[in-house]
Amino acid sequence: MRIAGLMSGTSLDGVDCAILDTDGHMITAFGAGLERPYTSEERAVLAEAVEAALGWRFQGEEPLAFAKANEVLMRTHAEAVHAACEMAGCRPSDLDLIGFHGQTVLHQAPAGGAPGRTRQLGDGQALADILGCAVAYDFRTDDVLAGGQGAPLAPVYHKALADTSGLERPLGILNLGGVGNLTLVDSNGGLIAFDTGPANGLIDAFIEERTGEAMDRNGQMAAQGRVHEGALAEYLDHAHFSRDGAKSLDRWDFSLDPVRNLTTADGAATLSVLTARTVGLALNRLPERPERLIVCGGGRKNTTLLALIEAAADIIVHSAEAVGWRGDLIEAEAFAFLAARTELGLPISFPGTTGIAHPLPGGRIALPAQL
Repeated sequence: MRIAGLMSGTSLDGVDCAILDTDGHMITAFGAGLERPYTSEERAVLAEAVEAALGWRFQGEEPLAFAKANEVLMRTHAEAVHAACEMAGCRPSDLDLIGFHGQTVLHQAPAGGAPGRTRQLGDGQALADILGCAVAYDFRTDDVLAGGQGAPLAPVYHKALADTSGLERPLGILNLGGVGNLTLVDSNGGLIAFDTGPANGLIDAFIEERTGEAMDRNGQMAAQGRVHEGALAEYLDHAHFSRDGAKSLDRWDFSLDPVRNLTTADGAATLSVLTARTVGLALNRLPERPERLIVCGGGRKNTTLLALIEAAADIIVHSAEAVGWRGDLIEAEAFAFLAARTELGLPISFPGTTGIAHPLPGGRIALPAQL
């Protein structure tokens, strides 16, 4: 199947679209891919929806801001698919399927015996009608309803990437998005995965609040600062870091309060070391320790952060490009792969990745309205 995968991360920087040829088991070809950046106006609409979600927290009617954000998501995602198809010399209707993640605005992990909850904005049926192609969407709900974490979902694709590339096992794959998550492909091909802790999300929010910039580019600010051990200890006291097994986080499960009184450089340094230390803690909880980490996500471009991880975790770190992967497109590719598995009724989440009792299919398929 030829499938376009779509991903809009919690950084709200844009829509990634990647075309993949896959049967849901193997990757047969990597097609065109691109990022369609959000304009400042579009990002503001999506940020308003995230802010509204934090006030809503699944209580009462959904915020009105969600509807406006949906309009932005439908238009920008459709534009991304059209642009990728133009690069590939085809039309959206020529695709077999589109994998549409939507925009996560709120995620609550299971806690105290209560099931988790998760909310991704976006209308799979509307996107199918706009593009004239079947759309796989709503990948997390079935897992959450079955008692799982609902995240991370990319590990089964990480394994397919490792198999396609002929990489060694055990292999560690670290995604540094708003939240960090770690996948272990063990010696037998089994999967273990969980969220490690804050990654780019806290750093980006801190830098934007202090400077107006979207990120600490290449960790330049962090490299000039000193770590505040008290603030770091306050973050590391969070219950997430003492839990074993499957576990997930929302980008907003941690606040900036511990670093608010620090200088910009010291705050950036403290938050960067927090990310590095939590990766080290995560590796120590694995049943097998890989010899190296392949790093995906926007954080892989931050050489200061990668050096901190290498030192804190005592492990060799490579960016995705070092092994021939498309680092900016891996999550979009993952949702193309998951779309194929949804179409075929194959599992997309597993006991070792989301904590469910048995491997579980997921997702919905929306067929375009007849023209």
